[in-house]
Amino acid sequence: MKGMATYDLMESIRNTNEWLGASARAMASYPVWGLVPHPMFKVMSAWGRITERSFARMVIKPDWGIRTIVGPDGRDHIVEVETLVTRAFGDLIHFRVQGRAPMKRRVLLVAPMSGHYSTLLRSTVKSLLPDCEVYVTDWKNARDIPVSEGKFDIEDYTLYLVDFIRVLGPDLNIVAVCQPVPLTLAATAYLAGEDPAAQPKTLTLIGGPIDPDAAPTEVTDFGRRVTMGQLEHMVIQRVGFKYGGAGRLVYPGLMQLASFISMNMDRHTTAFGEQILRAAKGEASERDAHNRFYDEYLSVMDMTAEFYLSTVERVFKNREIARNDFTVAGKKVDFGKITDVAVKIVEGEKDDISAPGQCLAALDLLTGLADEKKAQHLEPDAGHYGIFAGKSWRDNIRPLVLDFIDTNSATRKASVRAV
Repeated sequence: MKGMATYDLMESIRNTNEWLGASARAMASYPVWGLVPHPMFKVMSAWGRITERSFARMVIKPDWGIRTIVGPDGRDHIVEVETLVTRAFGDLIHFRVQGRAPMKRRVLLVAPMSGHYSTLLRSTVKSLLPDCEVYVTDWKNARDIPVSEGKFDIEDYTLYLVDFIRVLGPDLNIVAVCQPVPLTLAATAYLAGEDPAAQPKTLTLIGGPIDPDAAPTEVTDFGRRVTMGQLEHMVIQRVGFKYGGAGRLVYPGLMQLASFISMNMDRHTTAFGEQILRAAKGEASERDAHNRFYDEYLSVMDMTAEFYLSTVERVFKNREIARNDFTVAGKKVDFGKITDVAVKIVEGEKDDISAPGQCLAALDLLTGLADEKKAQHLEPDAGHYGIFAGKSWRDNIRPLVLDFIDTNSATRKASVRAV
């Protein structure tokens, strides 16, 4: 069977490295070595702890870890994650703040399906919770989904978004981050044609590839260099026997992680080298900056083969979104039909994943939308991660997004009263 042996080989390599780390940690931690106070043992123990932790994280879904927030009354309120809609490939979840009245701002965060779990947006969720009712698309790991559940490609993803938006109702503000930006725009356009009353109030698109050719990056260059046949041969594998989705064709998360790391190999090598030295000196801690970042970064999930391949072919190679030639379930999606949804574009000046210009191309597609309902922001010196989860998001972008939501909510209410 295609790729099943190589999938299990990758898992075996990961498991072996985790075991080597655990063995080194245990070996170097024997009390008897206290009689030989050589720094080699401390370095060996530190290397083992960090190696074991790093390779163990790769198969564990992180917890949201949002326990409480401070409410308008100044008290801590418990946060409960509740599932509103359960589907085979992803759920719609709500962060319910106990003891707090529902907030006027209702925000749906559309999380990426690009190799990491939705918890990648943890800090984004946490920053919005004090001021908003927050809902998130919680995508599932394809390796755990039985083959009997069928396929899941970008059209299915778009229809999932359409269903989630309908469930939440039109009094909704959507924030899409990275990969789902073009499909979120497509879902909105689909509703504009099929069910206009269900459209959200505002749409904030952050660092996504609406038109990959608008500003080429290493990611887009790779997509152009390889054919679809080569790509399928190189990266698509079948889930091995260990998981519930055994036999499903996927783009493995471990392979995606290798790609992520190779793009910034020097930076990651330096980060791990420095962490080993800190741990050897006793200066590292369980939740220090290194562990907080890499516990999330190293936790990866598989994508279905059809989702990954259709994304590359239709969004990057054929540029169906950029050319306004995208179809969903046999129906052409026309972005020009979006006339009453305010749209804001956010990009990072130093984004090396979705460079400035790729997301901004969305505004040119919205030919039916008035200029006063279009907005854009380019964050200086911000990279890809910073525009939705870093200091740039907290200090600059988040206030702008909330102001954008409030301004356009007021505008829509005024127009309704005028009618």
